[in-house]
Amino acid sequence: MFDSIYSTPVTPAQFFIMAGATLATGVLYAWIISWKIRSQKRFFLVTALIPFVVGSVITFVNGNIGAGVAVGGAFSLIRFRSAPGSSEEIAAILIAMASGIAFGMGYLAYGVIILVFLSVIFFLLAGTKLFEHKSMAEDRLLRITIPESLEYDGTFDECFAHYLSTVESCGVKTTGMGSMFRLSFRVRLKDPREEKAFIDELRTRNGNLEISLLPYEEKSNQL
Repeated sequence: MFDSIYSTPVTPAQFFIMAGATLATGVLYAWIISWKIRSQKRFFLVTALIPFVVGSVITFVNGNIGAGVAVGGAFSLIRFRSAPGSSEEIAAILIAMASGIAFGMGYLAYGVIILVFLSVIFFLLAGTKLFEHKSMAEDRLLRITIPESLEYDGTFDECFAHYLSTVESCGVKTTGMGSMFRLSFRVRLKDPREEKAFIDELRTRNGNLEISLLPYEEKSNQL
């Protein structure tokens, strides 16, 4: 059961058995993780096909060093044409690729175990509060737009000291064709009920330009 189904050379029957097992398990895997990962439908369609694609590549280049190097170079180009995803999406893709390698080498049972077992583990861990810390959930991403004429060093210190328990600068970015700056901070309010008062005081200092106070998440930490 756990032996490779491939012989030398690979027969069409063996390849189609691998393809059927890979596609069926890939669709099941994508369906399971779709309950916990917030993404578009096309992401799950691609994730379902990745094990078969990787498995096919491994099947065709198995034992051929030259072909393996060429395929590796071709796959490296995909990185530069792909938008960055969340940590959950990257993990889902890596799991699919790992199972694809097992399928491509003919170890169907191991490929099924990798996909189904890890998808279930991912589903269970995502539904628990094991890695959720209350203090981290209170962190917010503060973005303040200021005119270029405003010296921002120390301008908001008094306001921050009054309303915030922690504040960490995340960087500065020019915006509006260079006519304004956007300051980003990781902050934690002393009293969440004072959020409006905090924003109102910031508005008096930045000329009533745009201010945003968002949940501090991996994707939101962009200037």
